[in-house]
Amino acid sequence: MKTAVVLLPGLNRDRDMIAALTDIAGTAPRTVWQTETSLPDVDLVVVPGGFSFGDYLRCGAIAARSPVMRAVAEAAGRGVPVIGVCNGFQILCEAGLLPGALMRNSTLRFVCREVKLEVTNADTIFTRRYSAGQIIRNPVAHHDGNYFADAQTLERLEGENQVVFRYADGTNPNGAVRDIAGIVNARGNVLGMMPHPENFVEPEHGCTDGRALFESVIFGTQRVAA
Repeated sequence: MKTAVVLLPGLNRDRDMIAALTDIAGTAPRTVWQTETSLPDVDLVVVPGGFSFGDYLRCGAIAARSPVMRAVAEAAGRGVPVIGVCNGFQILCEAGLLPGALMRNSTLRFVCREVKLEVTNADTIFTRRYSAGQIIRNPVAHHDGNYFADAQTLERLEGENQVVFRYADGTNPNGAVRDIAGIVNARGNVLGMMPHPENFVEPEHGCTDGRALFESVIFGTQRVAA
């Protein structure tokens, strides 16, 4: 399977993501710089975490307007699976690929620790190797992970089963509304999540709960029909 990782100034989780994809897919992903106006022919695009452009204006706001993100949006429109993790989630929201916004943590402090996630939708290309209701472990590291959307958007997300992950067992680290930790778009081929599954894929990490997410999309992935 061919994968690509988007590179932007200030991102610092690209190497972790590249290592995870290389390990699981068996081949290194292509890297795509911010100024690129097109993507290589790949089956999965990942926007990793970090602090793109220093989080100026709003987290992900500048990155969302870079040439490469227009190419990512075009790929998503063709049905190519796209994953945005942490700052990548913020960027996808700013780019209009996912609804809602990521605000400052309710504690007004940066949080870096392990949380528990409930898999609320196991019927997506990103979660089919999990079970509905399964509780998994994942690390978080962010200052602006407080997911928010208006009431109408939240009802649509819930009604169309677009909430994929929720913080479980009282581990919500940022005050996100309804404990939302990850969502997909209406088409089901764009996933955004604040926790870092790429940091829990090898036994040496102390947990492999994030591995199934990448295995779900890498093994047997098909383009989403229009």
